[in-house]
Amino acid sequence: MTDTDERSLDRLTRWRLVLGGDEADGIGIARSALSEADAGRDTVLTDLYDAPRRGGLGGSKPRVSRWLGDIRTYFPSSVVKVMQSDAMERLGLRQLLLEPEMLESVQPDVHLATTLIGLSSVMDESTKETARTVVRMVTDELEKRLRSATVQAVTGALDRSARTSRPRHGDIDWNRTIAANLRHYQAEYRTVVPEKLVGYARRRSQVQREIILAIDQSGSMAESVAFASVFGAVLASLPSVSTRLVVFDTNVVDLTDDLDDPVDVLFGVQLGGGTDINRAVAYCQGHITKPTETIMILISDLYEGGVADELLERSRAIADSGATMIALLALSDSGAPSFDAELAGELSAIGVPSFACTPDLFPDLMAAAIEGRDVEEWASGNDIVTH
Repeated sequence: MTDTDERSLDRLTRWRLVLGGDEADGIGIARSALSEADAGRDTVLTDLYDAPRRGGLGGSKPRVSRWLGDIRTYFPSSVVKVMQSDAMERLGLRQLLLEPEMLESVQPDVHLATTLIGLSSVMDESTKETARTVVRMVTDELEKRLRSATVQAVTGALDRSARTSRPRHGDIDWNRTIAANLRHYQAEYRTVVPEKLVGYARRRSQVQREIILAIDQSGSMAESVAFASVFGAVLASLPSVSTRLVVFDTNVVDLTDDLDDPVDVLFGVQLGGGTDINRAVAYCQGHITKPTETIMILISDLYEGGVADELLERSRAIADSGATMIALLALSDSGAPSFDAELAGELSAIGVPSFACTPDLFPDLMAAAIEGRDVEEWASGNDIVTH
């Protein structure tokens, strides 16, 4: 067979895998003509995409377990995650994943983690322990990805916000002062004559900022809940920041005591149900003791089931008190979110910027808020559309 023939067969094989094996596809290549590996790929693709909806694996846990193993054999990690997500919907795997032996077969990602969290209330203890192991793998990976940038951004911003150009003698940062005044070096005296001093303002306490994360736990916000729990754990580990984490639907639950472990936070969440944002904001407002040092992040799609007018009044009061309040319509990697555009616009109009943010940009957003920069200007500079 010539190189041209091999390339042509390879193209036809790829089309066979894309379109399936029905005669109407017109490819003319039977599964028996495929290589062993391609035949395996064709089988798992057929089970998922060509089989009758929610019945392709026959509801058999051993069969599903083998299928989950097969897709890891035949496809790269990025494709495995897509197929797992599709299988949740098309093959009814949510119910099958309630069995511990199934959980041990899957490749963890944030979507699987949120699926398990949503199912946690109907899991037996054995399955729940296995689910916690899977979710911990996900949160550990997210923390590895996000911790360094978050710590660096937040501590750097705290450092910069604490500087003053009129420090007391004992508070002068001599290294930065010299660097800022090198152009004033006097060669004949072999010294620098400082035109300005750089130092640190004296603070009343070690805690420099109070951060409140208020997270909507409706089903559509599941991915945002996962990322926010990891950020909450990282922020809570910083001694110069006091962090409070609140989740809400029609009720409000304060999970601050669980912040040292994002898995505990996630298993304290009840995904789904109604939404009373006003009630959650009222709770958070009652915990703002130092407005000018407080940053409140409301993470919600803003589909309010409570009293929207009261929500706006409370939000206005928080912004007017000197606190920084930001409404994140999503904290995820999943593209443009669905949200209440009218309420988002009304919040922005009263001084509460409203926009979606990716996890990778969240550390820089926190730095901008800590330094007192214009958050809408920051968003615009990062090509983020505010509402």
